[in-house]
Amino acid sequence: MEVGQLIRVIREINDPVAAPIVKSLAERLQHLVDIGLDYLTLDRETDTLSGGESQRVKMVKHLSGSLVDVTYIFDEPSVGLHPRDVHRLNELLQKLRDKGNTVIVVEHDPDVIKVADHIVDVGPYAGSRGGTIVYEGSFQGLLEASTLTGTHMKRPHQLKHDCRQPSGKLSIKDATLHNLRNVSVDIPTGVLTVVTGVAGSGKSTLIHEVFLSQHPDAIVIDQSAVGVSTRSNPATYTGIMDDVRKAFASANKVNQGLFSFNSKGACENCQGLGVVYTDLAFLDSVKLPCEVCGGRRFKEEVLAYKLIGKSIADVLEMTVEQALEFFQQKEIVRKLQAMSDVGLNYITLGQPLSTLSGGECQRIKLASELHKKGSIYVMDEPTTGLHMSDIGHLLGIMNRLVDAGNTVREVRQQGQRREVGQRRHLYFL
Repeated sequence: MEVGQLIRVIREINDPVAAPIVKSLAERLQHLVDIGLDYLTLDRETDTLSGGESQRVKMVKHLSGSLVDVTYIFDEPSVGLHPRDVHRLNELLQKLRDKGNTVIVVEHDPDVIKVADHIVDVGPYAGSRGGTIVYEGSFQGLLEASTLTGTHMKRPHQLKHDCRQPSGKLSIKDATLHNLRNVSVDIPTGVLTVVTGVAGSGKSTLIHEVFLSQHPDAIVIDQSAVGVSTRSNPATYTGIMDDVRKAFASANKVNQGLFSFNSKGACENCQGLGVVYTDLAFLDSVKLPCEVCGGRRFKEEVLAYKLIGKSIADVLEMTVEQALEFFQQKEIVRKLQAMSDVGLNYITLGQPLSTLSGGECQRIKLASELHKKGSIYVMDEPTTGLHMSDIGHLLGIMNRLVDAGNTVREVRQQGQRREVGQRRHLYFL
């Protein structure tokens, strides 16, 4: 049974012997209803829940407990929530606080920020330009502050009024899967289309399972990891590294393989990892910087080869912004510019992909696909993990994609009400 149905059945039990159990069970089920999970059935396997649903189930578990004086840390709890449900999330967070607990929330959603008793704004920008407390205090004080967050909290959003005309359509016929019942819809091509709706309404099923099965040539850009290996980095993933190796080899008249830490140029002590793992038997292994290369991954003789005064290790330590100023080669600059366009100026070229956040993974995928034309792009909640100041930037990139002759489809439910209103308007392009 769905939670919303079950709670009514439970409350009809009047046996005095069962009263304490009924009270406890009804309270827990009501918490699930309050957080917007009344559509879940009790036999639903937990590994089929979305990230947002999983997080809310965990919240209900702790809210139903008897612990007090506990510190709870929530990392973007509004992820996956429809704007309708954000106030329910806020009520749960406040209930946890009112029980005598400390609640710390890492969040971008302005509706969650508004209900905070105390706000800490970190910045001023991302990456090496961040790491500073730029504001601390009340919400009203944040609105009066000149920080990026404060500025965008009070900035009105402009609706788009000039609408593109579709060039065709992509049809879905009689889709019946999970909670979809004979759904048919025509998706216009050559425009930016938004698929929105409350959590559990069937958006992901419609797009990820039905639409993609009928249009397998579509480019999917979601937040899944782009690589778990510490040997993969933004330079290798986007193809920049191939051009960088060519530039170094040409400037020094040597083999390209020397400038790869996975090949001839790798430090022999750490095999190009930059770290050495020490096995401590029944304890966790210890990771230490390589004593030979100092964590730079390359042989000493390779580091002696320079390109405009910089070694290959120096280049990998550059941020995208610094690399754009350093390189002149058109192909390298084009790929770096794509990363800059998606707001990744601050990441270094040699940063392991396994250390990127979900939002950063999604944007680096987008950067690697920006050059393609005549394609169908499917983006799954692309604003997740983005600050308000970056959302307009992302919309600009999407519009450029459409102008280049692509069709962009976006599956989305999280974010500001005004922003969703803007994107729903875009649906009717």
